[in-house]
Amino acid sequence: MTNPTDIRKPIALEFHQYEEAFASSLQSDNPVLQQVLDYIYSKRGKQLRPMLVLLSAALCRGITDKTTQTAVALEMMHTASLVHDDVVDDSSLRRGSEAVHTKWTNKIAVLAGDYMLTRVMSIVTNLRNISILNIVADMGATLTSGELLQLHAGESMWISEKQYNMVIEKKTACLFAACSEAGAASTGATLRQMTALRQYGLHLGMCFQIKDDVLDFSDIEDIGKPTMNDVRDGKATLPLLISLQRASREEATYIKEIAEGLATKAAHIDAFEAEQDIKSFVLRHNGIRYAHQEMEKHRKKAIEALSIFPDNKYKTALLALLDYAINRMK
Repeated sequence: MTNPTDIRKPIALEFHQYEEAFASSLQSDNPVLQQVLDYIYSKRGKQLRPMLVLLSAALCRGITDKTTQTAVALEMMHTASLVHDDVVDDSSLRRGSEAVHTKWTNKIAVLAGDYMLTRVMSIVTNLRNISILNIVADMGATLTSGELLQLHAGESMWISEKQYNMVIEKKTACLFAACSEAGAASTGATLRQMTALRQYGLHLGMCFQIKDDVLDFSDIEDIGKPTMNDVRDGKATLPLLISLQRASREEATYIKEIAEGLATKAAHIDAFEAEQDIKSFVLRHNGIRYAHQEMEKHRKKAIEALSIFPDNKYKTALLALLDYAINRMK
């Protein structure tokens, strides 16, 4: 199991049913909104989060119709949050294509995101499951808190490692945690099972985001997006932050200056040379190695969380998903 398609083979039929349900949920009688929703659907990502919902349910008491609708609701909430985040961050691209607000307008993007959030509310309410309702509500609050935390931290690129971990837990890992916990809840799983799967999802999400940050320093072609995006956006991630801690004051000051120059598009900064200097600096101070060590810590905690479940094809798939998150090349 080395890629998402292989990993979801144990739930292939149920995943197909989810895809049909998700497509059906993105329907509107408003022609402008439908055009936007069709565009959003065509640009969807790897679908790891709904896969996580389904696998978690299968590991407990089996996938139900409630599981499918839970996966739809959580993926739609995730999608809406991305549309809104791109407006807030003024990001022109999403997965290599024009962001919704770039292709249309900020107003249309915000309203399309709002429409999807109202659909989420409708789907979750119809499930009549208080546990799932609480999970989704808490996740929405946490995602918003994470975005605000990142915006506040963005006043300076140079946050602490503790702040970095807090941001990625709230912006990324909390969604993985919600998906695995809600998948279990959709089957009537025990509190012990739900808690274990939430912990698994949380550490999986931390691995996923740290790996994204490692890939941002990659020289590998075709990783699916330009490298050094974070620095250009004024964000310092774990590999760079830890390297700055290990460097001399003089060297750290120089790297901070050119990183800030990249972020502000300063005229005196040669972007290519600055990026190469930052990449070599991170490699020289083992920033990438440290990030891999942190992923390994989270991997072990995720495996430990799954230890309460018997070995079967669904647990194997969840472990493979963890390995994929850490070892993927894009």
